[in-house]
Amino acid sequence: MDKPIRVLVAKVGLDGHDRGAKVVAAALRDAGMEVIYTGLRKTPEMIIEAAIQEDVDAIGVSILSGAHMTVFPKILGLMKERGVNDVLLFGGGIIPDKDISDLKSMGVGELFTPGAPTTAIVDYIREWVKKRGD
Repeated sequence: MDKPIRVLVAKVGLDGHDRGAKVVAAALRDAGMEVIYTGLRKTPEMIIEAAIQEDVDAIGVSILSGAHMTVFPKILGLMKERGVNDVLLFGGGIIPDKDISDLKSMGVGELFTPGAPTTAIVDYIREWVKKRGD
Protein backbone atom coordinates (compact mmCIF):
# COMPACT_ATOMS: atom_id res chain seq x y z
CA MET A 1 0.00 0.00 0.00
CA ASP A 2 1.24 3.49 -0.85
CA LYS A 3 2.16 5.66 2.09
CA PRO A 4 -0.22 8.57 2.58
CA ILE A 5 0.85 12.04 1.55
CA ARG A 6 1.82 14.08 4.61
CA VAL A 7 1.06 17.81 4.61
CA LEU A 8 1.92 20.43 7.22
CA VAL A 9 -0.65 23.26 7.25
CA ALA A 10 0.69 26.37 8.96
CA LYS A 11 -0.30 29.88 10.00
CA VAL A 12 2.62 32.27 10.27
CA GLY A 13 3.13 35.39 12.33
CA LEU A 14 0.43 37.50 13.93
CA ASP A 15 -2.30 36.48 11.50
CA GLY A 16 -5.10 35.26 13.77
CA HIS A 17 -7.67 34.10 11.23
CA ASP A 18 -7.45 30.37 10.53
CA ARG A 19 -10.82 29.35 9.08
CA GLY A 20 -9.38 28.90 5.58
CA ALA A 21 -6.45 26.86 6.87
CA LYS A 22 -8.82 24.60 8.79
CA VAL A 23 -11.06 24.14 5.74
CA VAL A 24 -8.03 23.18 3.62
CA ALA A 25 -6.72 20.85 6.35
CA ALA A 26 -10.10 19.09 6.55
CA ALA A 27 -10.30 18.75 2.74
CA LEU A 28 -6.81 17.24 2.61
CA ARG A 29 -7.71 14.80 5.40
CA ASP A 30 -10.95 13.88 3.62
CA ALA A 31 -8.84 13.16 0.51
CA GLY A 32 -6.79 10.62 2.50
CA MET A 33 -3.77 12.76 3.32
CA GLU A 34 -2.19 12.94 6.75
CA VAL A 35 -2.39 16.54 7.94
CA ILE A 36 -0.42 18.21 10.68
CA TYR A 37 -1.91 21.59 11.59
CA THR A 38 0.49 23.84 13.50
CA GLY A 39 -2.07 26.23 14.92
CA LEU A 40 -1.74 30.01 14.98
CA ARG A 41 1.21 32.36 15.30
CA LYS A 42 4.11 30.13 14.27
CA THR A 43 7.50 31.41 13.14
CA PRO A 44 9.10 30.22 9.91
CA GLU A 45 11.68 28.41 12.07
CA MET A 46 8.94 26.55 13.96
CA ILE A 47 7.31 25.54 10.68
CA ILE A 48 10.51 24.13 9.19
CA GLU A 49 11.35 22.29 12.41
CA ALA A 50 7.87 20.72 12.45
CA ALA A 51 8.14 19.81 8.75
CA ILE A 52 11.44 18.02 9.39
CA GLN A 53 10.19 16.23 12.51
CA GLU A 54 6.97 15.13 10.80
CA ASP A 55 8.73 14.09 7.55
CA VAL A 56 6.16 15.88 5.39
CA ASP A 57 5.80 15.90 1.62
CA ALA A 58 4.38 19.42 1.51
CA ILE A 59 4.08 22.58 3.57
CA GLY A 60 1.00 24.73 3.06
CA VAL A 61 1.17 28.24 4.49
CA SER A 62 -1.98 30.31 4.91
CA ILE A 63 -1.35 34.03 5.14
CA LEU A 64 -3.78 36.91 5.25
CA SER A 65 -1.65 39.52 7.00
CA GLY A 66 0.11 40.96 3.95
CA ALA A 67 3.51 39.63 5.05
CA HIS A 68 3.72 37.02 2.26
CA MET A 69 6.70 38.70 0.54
CA THR A 70 8.66 38.34 3.80
CA VAL A 71 7.34 35.01 5.08
CA PHE A 72 7.63 32.84 1.96
CA PRO A 73 11.22 33.88 1.10
CA LYS A 74 12.20 33.31 4.77
CA ILE A 75 10.70 29.81 4.73
CA LEU A 76 12.38 29.02 1.39
CA GLY A 77 15.73 30.18 2.82
CA LEU A 78 15.31 28.00 5.90
CA MET A 79 14.36 25.03 3.73
CA LYS A 80 17.60 25.45 1.74
CA GLU A 81 19.62 25.99 4.92
CA ARG A 82 18.23 22.84 6.54
CA GLY A 83 18.44 20.70 3.38
CA VAL A 84 14.68 20.37 2.98
CA ASN A 85 14.91 20.06 -0.78
CA ASP A 86 12.23 17.53 -1.66
CA VAL A 87 9.28 19.21 0.07
CA LEU A 88 6.69 21.32 -1.72
CA LEU A 89 6.07 24.80 -0.32
CA PHE A 90 2.67 26.11 -1.39
CA GLY A 91 0.20 28.49 0.12
CA GLY A 92 -2.89 30.55 0.05
CA GLY A 93 -4.55 33.68 1.27
CA ILE A 94 -4.82 37.28 0.23
CA ILE A 95 -1.93 37.63 -2.22
CA PRO A 96 -1.94 40.03 -5.21
CA ASP A 97 -1.31 38.51 -8.66
CA LYS A 98 2.04 40.30 -9.12
CA ASP A 99 3.28 38.95 -5.78
CA ILE A 100 2.09 35.46 -6.74
CA SER A 101 4.23 35.49 -9.88
CA ASP A 102 7.22 36.90 -7.94
CA LEU A 103 6.90 34.22 -5.25
CA LYS A 104 6.57 31.45 -7.83
CA SER A 105 9.73 32.67 -9.57
CA MET A 106 11.53 32.35 -6.20
CA GLY A 107 10.50 28.70 -5.93
CA VAL A 108 7.17 28.75 -4.10
CA GLY A 109 4.62 26.35 -5.57
CA GLU A 110 1.01 27.18 -6.31
CA LEU A 111 -0.66 29.97 -4.34
CA PHE A 112 -4.41 29.65 -3.90
CA THR A 113 -6.54 32.74 -3.35
CA PRO A 114 -9.93 32.89 -1.61
CA GLY A 115 -12.58 30.93 -3.45
CA ALA A 116 -10.17 28.35 -4.86
CA PRO A 117 -11.85 24.95 -4.78
CA THR A 118 -10.30 22.60 -2.24
CA THR A 119 -10.31 19.91 -4.92
CA ALA A 120 -7.80 22.02 -6.88
CA ILE A 121 -5.49 22.05 -3.85
CA VAL A 122 -5.83 18.28 -3.36
CA ASP A 123 -5.19 17.61 -7.06
CA TYR A 124 -2.18 19.94 -7.11
CA ILE A 125 -0.50 18.23 -4.13
CA ARG A 126 -1.19 14.75 -5.51
CA GLU A 127 0.22 15.71 -8.90
CA TRP A 128 3.34 17.26 -7.34
CA VAL A 129 4.01 14.15 -5.23
CA LYS A 130 3.44 11.92 -8.27
CA LYS A 131 5.93 13.96 -10.35
CA ARG A 132 8.45 13.80 -7.49
CA GLY A 133 8.35 10.05 -7.91
CA ASP A 134 7.11 8.67 -4.59
